[in-house]
Amino acid sequence: MNRREFLGQTAVGLASLSVASSYASPAKKNVIKGKSSQTFKAKMGDIRAVYMQIGNNMWCDYPTEVMGKTPQEGAQFLSKKPDLELVCKDELWRKSLDRMAELGLNMVVVDLGEGLYYPSHPELAIKGTWSIEKMQEEIERLNKQGIEVIPKLNFSTTHNGWMGDYTHMVSSKPYYRMCEEVIHDVVEIFGHPRFFHIGYDEESASFQDGHGYQYVCARKDDFWWKDFYHIVDTVEKNGARAWMWSDYGWHHDDFCEKCPKNVMQQNWYYDSQNGGFDLKTNKTSDLKRLEFFLKLDEAGFDQVPCGTNWVGSVRKKLNIGADDVMGKLVKFCREHISQEHLQGFMMAPWTATDTPEHLKHILNGINQLAEAIRQ
Repeated sequence: MNRREFLGQTAVGLASLSVASSYASPAKKNVIKGKSSQTFKAKMGDIRAVYMQIGNNMWCDYPTEVMGKTPQEGAQFLSKKPDLELVCKDELWRKSLDRMAELGLNMVVVDLGEGLYYPSHPELAIKGTWSIEKMQEEIERLNKQGIEVIPKLNFSTTHNGWMGDYTHMVSSKPYYRMCEEVIHDVVEIFGHPRFFHIGYDEESASFQDGHGYQYVCARKDDFWWKDFYHIVDTVEKNGARAWMWSDYGWHHDDFCEKCPKNVMQQNWYYDSQNGGFDLKTNKTSDLKRLEFFLKLDEAGFDQVPCGTNWVGSVRKKLNIGADDVMGKLVKFCREHISQEHLQGFMMAPWTATDTPEHLKHILNGINQLAEAIRQ
């Protein structure tokens, strides 16, 4: 029995515990069918991307085996529980992407998490996880509509609940091996994409503690950098270009010096404290986020700035919404980032594709990005 067959049988055993009861193709061999490169690529300098989720376990804890015989039992002890059934609804997903195509948006960055079946690690699947075939068919469909599909897996310890038990093995040999294997799987499934978004945002013990995590694990200094380099190297060895959230640089002055220049940067500014987009008048702590667009440009990084229609706590308290953010961000970045390094923009609605209300929010964000780009 080879390793892949062994893992396949292991997944069947897990299915009896309702851990992975309906991930795709259990009767087939866990081999990724070859797929040619994607047939559509967005023009550099004119990336019009939307962040979309399939998985949802990037904001949760994962139970240990001593909490219960099954993840369902163990999750009862957690305040930030993992989803054990996929929340993404196919009909709502398709409506979102079709609207993107109608408005001429040309890239979707897909946060996969537990939402895709990984042949090397079938135990990471949950009920409803997309099969390899389903993902490849969707990539082909979207390419025909003029949308490039970029995979995202978040390797920040704040957003790695999708890793299951590996969440509790950070920086160990099994952890590194798992990361290498799932990156390879995704690159093969996605037809060797140009980019691979690796996340790496909001990793700090204080952030996790302040947001209700019960299992607090955060790397810092050389631990963070060594693990970060390992992920970037793995992505590049598989033929893709790493793409990351840039917020680690807000708190580390040596970021621009230490980060490889080939890594696509995604600084994000949501004006959540309502300080505005004027560098001279913004007196909030968010100013450093706004200034970081300029620092990245001066250091020579390519950027795809990210905005949102998600409403932060201050804006919610003031009841002013966030529908103005994307347009103002596009205007600011066009004025302050060199044309050479401004590769496009991304809208992140920050909600799952699971209810009509959330669909309305996503479509609103898509409309806002399209309008902002046209200005």
